[in-house]
Amino acid sequence: MPRVLSAAPFRHAHDREIFSLAVPTFFALVSEPLMLLVDTAVVGRLGTATLGGLAVASQVLLTLAGLCVFLAYGTTAAVARKYGAGDIPGGLRDGVQGLWLALLVGIGLGVGGWVAAPLLVEALGASENVAPPAITYLRISLISTPALLLILAGTGVLRGLQDARTPLVVAVGSNVINAGLCALFVLGLGWGIAGAAWATVAAQGAGAAVYLAIVLRAAGRQGVSVRPVWAGIQRAATAGFALLLRTASLRIVLLVTTAVAARLGDAQIAAHHVAMQIWSLLVFAMDAIAIAGQAIIGRYLGASDVPGTRAATRRMLEWGVMLGLVFGVLVFAVSPWAAVPFGVDPAVAQLLTGALLVVAIMQPLSGVVMVLDGILMGAGDQRYLAWASLWTMIAYLPCAAAVLWLVPEWADWSLTALWAAFGVWMVARGLTLGVRAHGDAWMVTGAHR
Repeated sequence: MPRVLSAAPFRHAHDREIFSLAVPTFFALVSEPLMLLVDTAVVGRLGTATLGGLAVASQVLLTLAGLCVFLAYGTTAAVARKYGAGDIPGGLRDGVQGLWLALLVGIGLGVGGWVAAPLLVEALGASENVAPPAITYLRISLISTPALLLILAGTGVLRGLQDARTPLVVAVGSNVINAGLCALFVLGLGWGIAGAAWATVAAQGAGAAVYLAIVLRAAGRQGVSVRPVWAGIQRAATAGFALLLRTASLRIVLLVTTAVAARLGDAQIAAHHVAMQIWSLLVFAMDAIAIAGQAIIGRYLGASDVPGTRAATRRMLEWGVMLGLVFGVLVFAVSPWAAVPFGVDPAVAQLLTGALLVVAIMQPLSGVVMVLDGILMGAGDQRYLAWASLWTMIAYLPCAAAVLWLVPEWADWSLTALWAAFGVWMVARGLTLGVRAHGDAWMVTGAHR
């Protein structure tokens, strides 16, 4: 793995291009978990069971969206390569077909998820009190699945074209809509957890409409057809298959962790949900550098600039470590009071404090893992990422099972033990990604990998 922390902050030659993409992406990505944090803060005032229902339903929704993240990540890498090679119309053609793929997949997942909602909630171990609000939130939110996937595909196109500001504007606007409507529907109109779900549907629908207008207008200026082409849709799906396998392994880890927390007790699943949202907020923040890496590395490799690829990789890793250290200190400092904004009971607050201590310790490693993941994705090294994710998932599952079988439910440290097991998974990811980045096999140059 490249040596880190070799240059002073803000004085490296690659800092400007990194931050021109990473800073807007940071705020855009932070806005995504903030949408769930807003729902969590509002719904938390409806009781522990309702908050637990939001936790379970959110994991299902995040899994469905996560499995389709190739619509953003794969498109970013492909468009960035063609951008580096000077073929912008070719990148937009791929992007338009990605939008059609997103629409088709979104409709299928939305319908299938609505039918299977009770089974999905049951599979995550929701109790009799948690299951009804979970099903309500899940079924309403699934209406916006096509819009969510269109947002993913549209974001990938723009980032591949080195435009991170437009996704920021769209994300902030969507979250303002969500926050206002969530407070109105849940607290003002008394719609309960259903109000939070309807707010999300409205916000994501507005975001999707904006992306469609922007991408289709750009395609028109470049003379690119916006009609669906089956061969193009099939290529987009085939290119994303390895990323789908990679993401499936990651989502299985998160789902298993949620399922274990749910089986430990209602207080544990409620505290776990808050801890996971805070962890996701920090991960998304560091993922800003990873996504900048997708666009930057794709562009350098498309232009056949291997030295530039190495130098940018090293600098992004340095920033991943530095941000991880800062976030770790912040989480440790606020952990005793982290439960206050969510209005949870004392038992949940105590469990949350212990889990956040583990979250704080993991942050520097998380920075390295997120950056390396984005760099290899930008290089189009999806096949290795798929296999690496599979093996790290296999390493984690026995650790999660050990927590469920060996840790008593009544133990104050039960959730802390689960998050420690989660840390084992992060260590395994760091090892597999670091070994790959140290070599040269991932650096394939040219407009096509």
